[in-house]
Amino acid sequence: MPMSAFAKRTSRTYAMPERSDRLDFYIRDQTLRSAITEPHKHDYFQIQINLGGDTKQQIGDVTRPFPTGSVAFIAPHRLHMIPHPEHSRFIVINFALDFLGLDVDAVDGRIDLGSIPVIRFPELAPFRFQDEMDFKLTDSDLVEVERIVHLMMEIDSARGFGATSRLRGYLLQLIGLVCTRYADPLLRLAALNERAVSRRDSISKVMRHVLENLEDDTLSLGSAADAAALTPGYVARLMKKETGRTFVQWVTDQRISRAKALLADDTRRVKDIAFVVGFRDEAYFTRRFRQAVGTSPTEYRALQFELTAVAQPIGILR
Repeated sequence: MPMSAFAKRTSRTYAMPERSDRLDFYIRDQTLRSAITEPHKHDYFQIQINLGGDTKQQIGDVTRPFPTGSVAFIAPHRLHMIPHPEHSRFIVINFALDFLGLDVDAVDGRIDLGSIPVIRFPELAPFRFQDEMDFKLTDSDLVEVERIVHLMMEIDSARGFGATSRLRGYLLQLIGLVCTRYADPLLRLAALNERAVSRRDSISKVMRHVLENLEDDTLSLGSAADAAALTPGYVARLMKKETGRTFVQWVTDQRISRAKALLADDTRRVKDIAFVVGFRDEAYFTRRFRQAVGTSPTEYRALQFELTAVAQPIGILR
């Protein structure tokens, strides 16, 4: 299935009771339940371990290989599907976030993996970056993982006092093994992601300052940089990278956009509207408006009034 079609499919979200025998943790092999063959989501975490039968996994809007010896880490509410071939062997582990015992913030039972620091919560790193990398075990690691999952299956089949703690310990051991083997690429991705988040936060501060101060004709690259506690050079480069426009071009775009909205709904003079959006010279405002829109402010207003009049419902003659 093409990924664009996969991503657009209406998918079902499964709750823990629908695919697990318990509400906190469940482990099974391919013999205990039939696999879901349609794109779907879970409201819980899932780990799949391929013990035999090369295939692929579709996760989010990407397709990644999933050969024998691979581990897939599927975060809650992540669209995915792994079409296991006939006679394949695999292990599925479902668990709720609370089962890991991590002190992470959740809103309505959901967590934002992108905002969680990997250094503090390495257990969540494979789930966060599954759609950007593959986790293929060495032969010796696969032997160790099979030992761990078989122990978990035995413990889970007859839970007694202390069983939950043992299951949690083995689960963290499994995740930790993968994190250790893939520490370098996981940490590199985390660093890149954190820089991207920092850039988004910075550009948001700049944009917010601009939009809140469009009427100020002294608004400048320097004042916006000061408001965001950044250097003007960094803001200039960031604005160009994120918007494709220079700072001045982007500010002008926002001023013209706001002017268009006011001209369509406001009866104030063009000169007054120009002042409200940060232009102190009406002639300069008119020139920039025409360059951006293709008409003068007065012509634009007249056209909007005409369109509004045409759109009014025609009264029925009695």
